[in-house]
This record gives sequence, C-alpha cells and structure tokens, in this order.
Amino acid sequence: MKNLIIASTSTLHGGSYLDYLLSVLKEHFASCKSILFIPYARPGGISHEEYTQKVQIVFKTIGLEVKGLHEFSNPIEAIQQAEGIFTGGGNTFLLVSQLYENKVMDVLKQTLETGTPYLGTSAGSNICGLTMQTTNDMPIIYPPSFETLGVIPFNLNPHYLDPDVNSKHMGETRETRIKEFHQFNTAAVLGLREGSWLEVKGASIVLRGTLTARLFRANQEAVELESGSELSFL
Repeated sequence: MKNLIIASTSTLHGGSYLDYLLSVLKEHFASCKSILFIPYARPGGISHEEYTQKVQIVFKTIGLEVKGLHEFSNPIEAIQQAEGIFTGGGNTFLLVSQLYENKVMDVLKQTLETGTPYLGTSAGSNICGLTMQTTNDMPIIYPPSFETLGVIPFNLNPHYLDPDVNSKHMGETRETRIKEFHQFNTAAVLGLREGSWLEVKGASIVLRGTLTARLFRANQEAVELESGSELSFL
C-alpha cells in the first residue's frame, strides 16, 4: 500500500527547512530508524554531500538517521532495503537524468508501490506524477525520458503561483503554461501551492494543508479544490 507525502516545497517563506512538516513527518516515518535521501536534484548546484548533511541535521531532531543514495555502491539495493525514502527539491531535469543514469527509476517506483514511506518536496514531488513536463525548472540537462514514477495518476506543478494583479511582469503565468501543456497532453495537472501537500495512502490521495489547490484538466475550466479533498477520482 502506497504511503507518500508529496509536498510543494521544503521551506515556507520565513521558515526553516521542513519545519512546517516536521510533526507530520515524525508520524509518517514512525516505523523507521533511518531514511535514504536522494540528493540528485542538487539545488543551487550544491554537492550531494552538502545536501545530505542539511537533511541529516533536520531529521536528527525527530530521531532519524539519514544516508545519501550517493554513498552506496549499489543504489538499486539501497532503495530496495530502505526503511524510508526522501527525495529533495532542486532541478527536476537533473534529478530525472540521474535516476535514469543510475537505473533506479523503475526500482524506486516498485519500492513506493509496495509501501515504503516516502517524502518528496518540489522536484522530489514532481517525479511522483506521470511525467516531469509540468516542472518550473530550467532544462539544464536532457533526461532520456520525461516519464517519471507515476505513483499518482496526474501531474504536479509544485510552487504554484496565482497571477499578481499588481505585478508589472508581462510574462506567462503558471496557468498559461499549464494550458500550453494541455494543447499537446491530456494528463490532469494539480497546481500545488506553498505549504500544501498530498497524503497518499493506498488508493487514497488527499490534499492537506490550509490552502486550496488548483486543478487543471484538458478542455475544461480550472477548479479550486479545498484542503481535505480526495483526488483519487483522477
């Protein structure tokens, strides 16, 4: 039975890393003594070691040990044997490229589908959808495929932003970009605002947090979903 927390972001404005989710994560990983961290997205180009150390400091506060996937000579085996898994944010193109290069995309999907507790934030949430095509990230590297884990039956747009009527920015809004996606693709897209997350338990997918999320479907008007909404119908 799938057991996933899929969060828009790791850090809220004015907060510290994962602090808004720590109480949720303590319960989510209650059966674990250690977490396998996938640092491949490397936000800002930091090293795998630096990224893992950042995560270790935070998870230590809830009594969990953290090891980075890059530390293992056999990453497939490391994922299969992990008590819990966390994939952090950064660049989704880089993350997906590394998952394919290290031949762990399929084994990660299989492991999550059999119930290993998982946390994804930002890029680590993007990969839970059918494809990574609704990421906000720059294509700094070309992955062999845009297909991702597909452990939820739709795509995500983490860090979803509503248009600012007072802004002088004349570029595309997130809604415009998602509409462009739907000119060529049929997958539903959930715009997940900062501080929101999806709680996946088996076939159930529930929106959590205090904010609504915006659901986009091809050839339909976008709709707002209240916190607590069940999304398994997608």
